[in-house]
Amino acid sequence: MLSLAVVAWQFDRIQGEVLALVGAPPTPTLTPATLARRGYDAYLNGDLEQAALDLGQAVRQMPNNVDYLYEYGRILVLLNRGEEGLAAADQAIAAAPNDPRGYALKVFALDTLGRAEEAIPVGLAALELDPTFAPTYAYLSGAYISSGRWSQGQQMAERAVELDPASVDARRAYAFSLTYTGQYEAAAQQLEAAVALHPALDFLYFELAMDYRALNNEPAAIAAYERVLAMDPTNVKALVRLCDTYYNLRQDNYAQDYCEQALDIDPNYAEAWMRVGTVYYVRRNYESAIDAFERCVELGSEEIQCWYLRGLAHYYLDECDQAVPILQEAYTRTTSDQILGIIREGLRLCAFVDPAYDDSIIPTPAPTPTELPTPIGIF
Repeated sequence: MLSLAVVAWQFDRIQGEVLALVGAPPTPTLTPATLARRGYDAYLNGDLEQAALDLGQAVRQMPNNVDYLYEYGRILVLLNRGEEGLAAADQAIAAAPNDPRGYALKVFALDTLGRAEEAIPVGLAALELDPTFAPTYAYLSGAYISSGRWSQGQQMAERAVELDPASVDARRAYAFSLTYTGQYEAAAQQLEAAVALHPALDFLYFELAMDYRALNNEPAAIAAYERVLAMDPTNVKALVRLCDTYYNLRQDNYAQDYCEQALDIDPNYAEAWMRVGTVYYVRRNYESAIDAFERCVELGSEEIQCWYLRGLAHYYLDECDQAVPILQEAYTRTTSDQILGIIREGLRLCAFVDPAYDDSIIPTPAPTPTELPTPIGIF
C-alpha cells in the first residue's frame, strides 16, 4: 500500500502537469473602480507615482469617465508631467463638455507648462459652467499670478478656500498668493491647514519649509524636512534642503553630513554636488570643492556656484592657470552684479600673484581693492 506521502507527491506532480497543459486560472482583472480607489489611496499615502499608475489603468478601461480623468490628470500635473495632464484634460472635455472639471484641469496643466495667458480664458469658461467649483478658482489663481496679476490671483485663491476649506489645492493656491506678496506667516498657516488635511504629501512640507525659512524660522523648516524623512528616509531633496538650511545656520558639519547622505543615495543629484561643494569651499577643503563642482557641471547643472567658486578654489590652491579660464567662463554665465564683482576680484588676484597674467584678463576695470574676506566668494 502506498504511503500517504507518496500519494500526495504523485497528486502534486499530476496537478502540476495538468495545470501546465490547461494553464492556471488567470489573475482576475481589477475593476476600474477598484483601480481608481487604490490610486486615490496611494495619493493619500504620498505615493504619486503609484497613484498615476493605478488611475492610468482605470482611465484606459473607462476612457470617458471624467471622475478618473480628472484625478489622473491632476496627479500627472503634480508629478510635473504637464503635457500628459493637458492631454487628460482635453480628453475629459471631449467626454463631458459641460463638466467644469476638464476645463479646471486644463487651467492647472497650462499654467504649469508656462502658458498662463492661455489658461485664463479656459478657467473663465469653467466658471460659467459652474461658479461653485473650488479647484477652478485655485488653478485660475496660479495662472493670474503667473501672468503678473497678483491681486486677481489672490482674490481667486480666497474664493477657492471659501468654497472648499478642505481642498488642498485651494489652500496651496492661497498660500502661494500670500507668499508671492511677502505674507509668509499667513501663507504658512494655509499650508499648515493643507498638511493637516493630507499629511503624507511631501511637497506640502517643502512649500511650508520655504515660508518658515522666509520667516527666519529655521527650526520649523528643519522639522518640516525631518517629517519628510520620517516618511521616506531616502528622500534626497529633503536631505539636500537640510544641508542648505544648516549651511545657512553656519553649522557646516551638519550641512556636509546631510549632503553626503544625499549623494550616497543618488550620486547623480547635481544640486547635492553644488551644495556640498559650497560647504567644502567655506571649510577650505578646496580639492574636494573642485571635485564636487566638476561633478555638478558634468551632470549638466547651470548653477553659477559650480563655475565661479570652482575657479576661486583653484586660485586658493595657487592654480591660476586653471582658475582664470573657469572664472572667465563664469563671467559669461551670470548677470548678478555681486557675483560679477567677485569674479573680477578673483581674476585681479591672479593677475597680481601670477606673472603669467596681467590686468587684461579682467573683463572690466575693478575698483581699488580693500582688504578681502577669506575665503572670498561667499555672501
